[in-house]
Amino acid sequence: MPELMEIVPEGDTAKMRLNFHKGQWQAWLSLLRFILVLAGTQGGKTSFGPHWLYREISEQGPGDYIVVTPTFQLLELKALPEFKKVFEHTLRVGRYTGSPVRKFTFSEEGEIKTFGAKSEGGSHVYFGYAADPESLESATVKAAWLDEAGQKKFKLGSWEAVLRRLSLAQGRVLITTTPYDLGWLKQKLWDKWKAGQDDIEVVRFDSTENPNFPQEEFERARRDLPGWKFDLFYRAIFTRPAGLIYDSFKDEHKIPRFTIPDNWPRYLGLDFGGVNTAGLFYAEEPGTRRLFLYREYKAGGRTAKEHATALKKGEPMIPRCIGGSHSEDQWRSEFKHGGLPVGEPDIKDVEVGIDRVYGTHARNEILVFDDLHGYLEEKLTYSRELDDSGEPTEKIEDKETFHFMDAERYIIGWLRKTTQPVTFGRLRM
Repeated sequence: MPELMEIVPEGDTAKMRLNFHKGQWQAWLSLLRFILVLAGTQGGKTSFGPHWLYREISEQGPGDYIVVTPTFQLLELKALPEFKKVFEHTLRVGRYTGSPVRKFTFSEEGEIKTFGAKSEGGSHVYFGYAADPESLESATVKAAWLDEAGQKKFKLGSWEAVLRRLSLAQGRVLITTTPYDLGWLKQKLWDKWKAGQDDIEVVRFDSTENPNFPQEEFERARRDLPGWKFDLFYRAIFTRPAGLIYDSFKDEHKIPRFTIPDNWPRYLGLDFGGVNTAGLFYAEEPGTRRLFLYREYKAGGRTAKEHATALKKGEPMIPRCIGGSHSEDQWRSEFKHGGLPVGEPDIKDVEVGIDRVYGTHARNEILVFDDLHGYLEEKLTYSRELDDSGEPTEKIEDKETFHFMDAERYIIGWLRKTTQPVTFGRLRM
């Protein structure tokens, strides 16, 4: 089969020919602002990105652009070599430097070749990584390519930071990834595309859409892998991965926002932290056991009094608040002096709290406003680490980053001190 990119003679010169497969052509022809390419492993997603980006640069003109991967290591392993192959070795329009800032700078000749003339300020492609959203807060850019944005280290905050950088130019975004979980990528793009949002294009294809991918390898994966892993990594189909802790939380538990009556009882779960203090607000429907999650709060760099003031703002009453671990009495004392009394959780064991939340979901007793994206991102990625055979272990993956899940466990664990019989365990397969 021909290579994705070929240099072919044309008279006294040569030109580059792109041999895209069907899925790549669909993404190439899209005129929409947000293009999500969901592809099975080795399906041809990362190799497609640099070509799309160069065309976008040539159309949008001189300025700054960005490539973002989940981690620096992944940038070095996949996206950067593909980028340099196209921009440096084939097109020869500039040079990449890794220090002090990772960026590709168009040469004068490269700008003339790309735009027809030199620019005054120069043109660059910057490289960032999403594990640190603050690293993406910088200059305005005109377009972005995000590779493997479905990975857990590509945080919702990173996606929001990229959108801020694109906002002035209303720049286009190409996302090339395999789906890894049910987090923000599904919530913010796939689900909205399914609902008919008209500025999103989703292109999905199996690994075998790449004509160079062996059908025998595809069938081996189908035979040997768990169904969830095969669907995610070879078919690019969103599915619940093994180890997902709250698999009792379903799509039907998300509802559109409505105005909650002021007289409904209010509850607040808090997770303390100097950098991230997180809170979740629930209203209880009178006469039922149903709780409606209607507000999320996360902030840092504030005193306990400032947090308390912000948390109470707009609330019809001071909510019954439970928060912090048993060792965090000082936090509770400072919040009390700041005007928000915080009770101590009644349980110490994390797993007992998880089981109480799990059972509350299983009994359909928590409904969540569907615009609470921070909560939903955590809920649908909160997982056990997997062992070498792909089976869930007891250990929670990156537990220290799930502040909303801790806040929820404190308040729901306190509200559901006794639970009705529900079959669920610590390891949910």
